[in-house]
Amino acid sequence: MTVKVHAKVPRFFILHDKEYIMTAYIASLVFVVLAEMGDKTQLLAMAFASRYRWQTVMWGVFSATLANHLFAVVLGSYLTSIVPLHYIQIMASASFILFGLWTIRGDKLDNEDKRFNFSPFWTVAVAFFFAEMGDKTQLATIALAAKYSNIIPVWLGTTSGMLIADAIGIIFGIVLGKKIPERAVKWFAAVIFILFGIAGLYGSLPKHFITLPVIIGGIAIILLSIYGIVRMNKQADDLVEKNDDGPK
Repeated sequence: MTVKVHAKVPRFFILHDKEYIMTAYIASLVFVVLAEMGDKTQLLAMAFASRYRWQTVMWGVFSATLANHLFAVVLGSYLTSIVPLHYIQIMASASFILFGLWTIRGDKLDNEDKRFNFSPFWTVAVAFFFAEMGDKTQLATIALAAKYSNIIPVWLGTTSGMLIADAIGIIFGIVLGKKIPERAVKWFAAVIFILFGIAGLYGSLPKHFITLPVIIGGIAIILLSIYGIVRMNKQADDLVEKNDDGPK
């Protein structure tokens, strides 16, 4: 892989070869598809699709994602001009582990589909734009842009991934009248995120830091975090079930 480096030019303006661009695009697409499975914005797409034409929902998602993720990739790429790339790689890898844990925790809608009252297109677009602010997929987009230091392929990849994931949600949830196998998909996505993060940390941390006690301790922390999240999710589900079965 060759990279043309120009003095005094920010990293995100550097031209990369076609192989690097395709890697950044495909990685961004795949990671956002995984991040969106069972995510709040996918649930939002399904909720809107039950009220509006699916074409309107997809155009609203597309417009909101273009704007939101452009901000994210610019921010992520800009980080590489002020923070050494080595530290960026470590932070990005660690963030993927956090995204995996976040995926296991899951998301729920808090009336985001009823918060705005414009025309159908603008209702969807505005709701999606604000729902994405600080959401897992936006933060993943920032991390991907920082990792690959290239705005366009990451921007297009994450936008494509968002459209694919929300289309899957609409098809399974509305057209086919079935639910996505949420638990299985969440765990698959979480494992991919965590493994990618661990591999990234292994490749970016100083070699003298990667010792057996550190590896065992890191894996133990991840497993304990997963156990704690699963316990909290179960307690929350039990509480909801108890309230549903209570006096009416």
